[in-house]
Amino acid sequence: MSAVAASATMPPAFVDDAVVDASRLPARRDGLRLLPGGGLDDALRLGRGMRLRLLAAVRALLADPSLAGLGDAARLAAVVLFAKSRAPEGRKDDLQSYIWGAELGRWLGMSESTVHHDVLPVLRETDALHTRVVTNDEGHPVGLDCLVMPLWRAHQGGGAAHPLALSKVELSVLLRLLEALFGPGWAPLGKEPTPPGLLAGRTGKGAATDRLGLLLMVLNTRASGWLQLCGGSVRKKEGRGAATLARLLGCSPSGARKVLARLTKAGVVSRGRKATATRMNGRGRVMLLPVAHAYGRTLTPVEAVQGSETVFSERPDGAFRDLDPGQGADALGTSGVCGAEAAVESPDRERPDSAEFHADHASGVTHVSSPPLSGGFSGEGRGGEGRRPERMCVREDQAAGGEDAAAESASPVAEVGPLRGEKPGKSAVDEQGGQRAAGNQAGGQPKAVVGGKTRQQGRVDLPEDLGLRVALGPVAGLWAGLNRWQQDQVVAAVNAELKRLENLLMQPEGAPRLLADRLTDRLEETGGEARVSSPFGWITRRGLVQRPACSDVRCDDGIRLDTGGECANCGNVIHIRRARRVRIAADIDRELPGIGVAERRRVLEDRLREHAEAEAEDFVWRREQARAEQARRETARAAARERGERERQEAAAAEAVRQALSCEDCGQQRSAGLCEACGLRRRTEAAIMEAGLVAATWAADLDDVADVAAVAAHVRSTLEADIEAALSQFLELMEPGELEANPVAAASVLAFNALQVVQQALPEYRSSALGRLRSTPEAEEEARRAYKTEQNRRWFRANPNGADAVAAATKAADAARERTAEYLLTVRLERLQKLTAVRTEMAAPAPWSARLTELAARPLDSEMVGAVIA
Repeated sequence: MSAVAASATMPPAFVDDAVVDASRLPARRDGLRLLPGGGLDDALRLGRGMRLRLLAAVRALLADPSLAGLGDAARLAAVVLFAKSRAPEGRKDDLQSYIWGAELGRWLGMSESTVHHDVLPVLRETDALHTRVVTNDEGHPVGLDCLVMPLWRAHQGGGAAHPLALSKVELSVLLRLLEALFGPGWAPLGKEPTPPGLLAGRTGKGAATDRLGLLLMVLNTRASGWLQLCGGSVRKKEGRGAATLARLLGCSPSGARKVLARLTKAGVVSRGRKATATRMNGRGRVMLLPVAHAYGRTLTPVEAVQGSETVFSERPDGAFRDLDPGQGADALGTSGVCGAEAAVESPDRERPDSAEFHADHASGVTHVSSPPLSGGFSGEGRGGEGRRPERMCVREDQAAGGEDAAAESASPVAEVGPLRGEKPGKSAVDEQGGQRAAGNQAGGQPKAVVGGKTRQQGRVDLPEDLGLRVALGPVAGLWAGLNRWQQDQVVAAVNAELKRLENLLMQPEGAPRLLADRLTDRLEETGGEARVSSPFGWITRRGLVQRPACSDVRCDDGIRLDTGGECANCGNVIHIRRARRVRIAADIDRELPGIGVAERRRVLEDRLREHAEAEAEDFVWRREQARAEQARRETARAAARERGERERQEAAAAEAVRQALSCEDCGQQRSAGLCEACGLRRRTEAAIMEAGLVAATWAADLDDVADVAAVAAHVRSTLEADIEAALSQFLELMEPGELEANPVAAASVLAFNALQVVQQALPEYRSSALGRLRSTPEAEEEARRAYKTEQNRRWFRANPNGADAVAAATKAADAARERTAEYLLTVRLERLQKLTAVRTEMAAPAPWSARLTELAARPLDSEMVGAVIA
C-alpha cells in the first residue's frame, strides 16, 4: 500500500507527522503492559510455540520493504514500538504506542538527540512509522503516539493469519522479553521497580546492533541454550557463529564477528567447540548463557568452551520417568505465556544438544551412577588427566575397594579380585598413579601426589578476568592439567603478552582475541592438545611466544598483528634473499664457466654462508652502534633535563629577587621594580607623547623643534583636561572614604582610568592625521598615477572613460591615496621620534633615591615641623 493510500485511510491525526523534543515530560498514561510477577528467567523461558511465533513476527517486521536498507538503530526502534503497540480491542488507539524521545533513546542505548535526528526521521521518510504529537491541557508537548505502519498494513490486509498480527498476550511476552534483554529499567512511585535488562548499560556506538543481535539470537535459541547455527560452508576466520549472526542481522560476517565478540565480553554469550573423543577441536558452538540459566542449566562458560565430558545432568524435555518425583517436567518454570511448555506439550519439546537418549525405566528402579564413557575406546578410565599408565598391566594390579580411581572406574559387572593369578600387591609407582587418578576423579581439590611430594591441585576453571578467559580459551584443556604455581606463571605471562600487544595494536581491546588466535594456530601446528606432553612448557615457550619472520615487531609468522594481513616486510625479505641468490649464482657462472653441477652447488652454498655470516656480523655491529647511540641519547636527555631544571631554578631565584625590589618611581616595597600604578602612569605618559607626535605630523613644521613642542604641549593639555574630567566623574560615583581605605588600590584605579582616556583618544588623533595626510601633494600625485595606470589596463583601453573604467580607476586612486597617507605618517613619526629622543630622556622622572636626597635637603615649615613632632 502506498503512503498516499495509507494516509487516506488512517486516522487524520497521523497524516501530519511532527517531532517532539521534550526533556521534561509529566506523568501520563503508560503504554506498557507487563505480566504480573516473574523475573529475568521467566521472561527468557519461552515455550517452543511462543518462541517461533515471536521469531516469525520479528522476522516479518524486519523484512518489511519500508525497513529495508535502514540502520540497526531504526530497525530496533521499529521492534520496540511494535512490542509496545496496543493489541486490537476495538478502541480508538488500537495498534498505537505511546513513548517520548528520551525513553526511546534509553531503549536503543543512544541519546535523545540522536533519536530525533537519525532514527525517527528515517522511519518517517520510508513510511515505516507515523507519529502524532501528544499535548497536555496547556498545549505543551508531552510525548508521541506512534503507529508502526507494517503492523497497521498487516491488520488491514493480512488479517489474523499475518505473522505481525500478534495477540495482546503475545505482545506482552515480546515486550517482557525486550525488557529482560535490554530494557532501561524503571522505578515508579508506589510500585515495584523493574530492573534493567542484560544490555541496559551498553550504550553508544554499536549498542543498537548488539541489542538487536541478542534478541534475534535468543529467539533462535532452543531450551538447551545452544544457538541454532546455519549450515553450509563458512569462512574459517569468522566461524559458523559469526556467519549465523550475519544472516540474522543482514550484515557481513566480519561485522557479525565483532558483535559476537562484544556480546561475549558482556557475558551473555559463550563460544566454544563441541567435545570430541580425541580431545581435538570439534564443531564450533554458541551458547546464550541467560537462556541456559533460565532453563536451569548450571553449565559455566568455561564448561561450555571445553565441553570435555558428556553432561548427564541434562534430561530431554520429553523423557519418561527419568527424574526424581519432585523434579517434574514443569520444574523449570511455570506454564503460561512466559513459562516453558507444559507437560502435555512433551512430544513437541526440544531435546538439548548434549543430552543423552534414555530408555523408559521402571518407577522403582534403583539409581546406579555409572561413569561417563565415550564409547569403549582405548584409554577409558585413566582419570581426568588422560595419561597412559606407567606400565601395561597397571590397572590389573589394583584391588577392589581400594582408593585407586582406576579400580573405581572399572565396569560395575567386572569380577572383583586380581587377574591372571597375580598378587594384589601394589608398587610405589602404581600407588602414586592411583592416588593421582583418585584425586582427579574425586575432584582433586586440595592436593595430588607427584614424586613422593605433595603439591596443590590447579584450578579447573579459567581466571575470572574476561580478557584472560578469551585469551586462554583455546588451551582450556591444557589449563586444567596445570598446578597452582604453573597457572600463576601462565597468568603472569599472558598478562605481559597482552600488555605488549596492546602497545602494538591500534585497538588495544583486540589483544585477547589476537592471542587466542595465536594459541589456536599453535595447537593446529602441534596436532591438538592430545599431542602436547608438557602443557606448561608448551604454553609458555611455544604457544605465547611471538615468532617474527622479519625485523618488524608487528610480524608473527608472516602475519601483521595490527592488520591481520600478510606482512609486507617479509615479502621484501624473501625477495631480497632470492635476488641475492640469483646474483651470486650469476657471479659463479661468470667466474667459473666450466664447473660441474655438484661443485657449483657447493660453491653457491659456501658463498651464501659467507654472505650470511657477513650480514650477521654487520647486524651485530649495527646493533652495538644502535645501543651506543641510544646510550648517548639517554645521556644527552639526562643532561638536558638537568640543564632545564637548573635554568628553571635560576629563573625562579631571579624572579624572587626581582619581586623583592622596590618601585623605581614611588618606592613601594616588593613591587618587582615597578608597582602597578607607576606602570600605568608610564604607559599613560607614553600614549600622551605618541598622540602629540601624531598630531605634529600634519600640524607642525617638522624641522622646527619649538613648533613640534608647542603642538605636543597643546595635545598634552587637552588630554590632561579630559583625564581630569574623567577622574572627577569617577570620584563622584565612589562612596566617601572608599579610596582612603586602600590607597594603593585607589592609585592603581585612578592611573588605569587615565590610561583608558588616552587610549580612547589616540585612535582619533591617528585618524585625523591620516585624513590630513591624504590631502598632501604626495598623496594626490600618487592617486593621479594610480588612476591613469588603471585606465591603461588592456581591458579598459577600448573605453577608458567608461563607467567601469572610471569606477575601477577611482577605487585604485583611493587605495593609493590611503597607502601614501599611512606611509607619510610612519615616516614622519620616525623622524619626530628621533628629534624628540633627547628631550624624552631629559623629561624622564628621576629615580626615587635621587628624589629622597632632594626632599631631605628641603627645609621644613612650621606646620610640617609640628606634624613631625606630634
